[in-house]
Amino acid sequence: MSELITPELAKKLQGASPEVRLRAAELLEKAKQAEQIEKAQNTYMGFVKHMWPAFIEGRHHKIMAEAFERIARGELKRLIVNMPPRHTKSEFASFLLPAWFLGQMPEKKIIQTAHTAELSVGFGRKVRNLVDSEDFKKVFPNLQLRADSKAAGRWSTNKNGEYFAIGVGGAVTGKGADLLIIDDPHSEQEGQSADPSVFDRTYDWYTSGPRQRLQPGGAIVIVMTRWHMRDLTGKIIKASAQRVGSDEWELIEFPALMPSGKPLWPEFWSQTELEALRSELPSPKWNAQYQQNPTSEE
Repeated sequence: MSELITPELAKKLQGASPEVRLRAAELLEKAKQAEQIEKAQNTYMGFVKHMWPAFIEGRHHKIMAEAFERIARGELKRLIVNMPPRHTKSEFASFLLPAWFLGQMPEKKIIQTAHTAELSVGFGRKVRNLVDSEDFKKVFPNLQLRADSKAAGRWSTNKNGEYFAIGVGGAVTGKGADLLIIDDPHSEQEGQSADPSVFDRTYDWYTSGPRQRLQPGGAIVIVMTRWHMRDLTGKIIKASAQRVGSDEWELIEFPALMPSGKPLWPEFWSQTELEALRSELPSPKWNAQYQQNPTSEE
């Protein structure tokens, strides 16, 4: 925005009448708003900042935003992001991403999943309300919700796009997805179970259900906290490595504390707070959930 105010213009405005200066300020404000809207339309981080003024940006957000943009452009088809709790995982992937993706391509179909139907439908309600807001319509005026299809977990756009929310284990028969989002597919109860086979059931559901609903050329985004070597990330990466011709995944892992000992997101999580948390948690939980490094199947 600063490039709009040249030294010559600033000099002229100093000697202008109050009316001229006021008019110039109004025009500059409109130009600033237009610039913000253009960034929100074309870049994911621009959209996040426009829709979420209180957003606290971290280095991991920039990496995720770049990957999401490649998803929207069709350059990336399989993405796994492993990250610690309370690092804006769901806000980024299950709330803002679906809205921006449909703003770009309102004719597309999205299936959103989480470990419970209630949680997934909650995401659907937030996305629907955002898409129906005035702020969103200023960025993407061509996207509207169909009046006869506005249920929280199942709604459609005026361009025949669709959003469908479902919990892990639920049926997805008859639904297709250009974008499948899986957000934390394992519950805390599963993570604390002494029986690692509980993780296998999630993988079986994924391969027999959502994975088969993907449209040709569709993309999958999995964002989750690691729990175990047999969790969904572990099973998918192992299967991808073992099977010739299987999906090739891009894996992004964010530890709460970097190898340097510094926080991943110092703007929000201080090193002192994370060190205190590490001292309170059993090492296996800290290593898996916060460092994304489950080390044993025991």
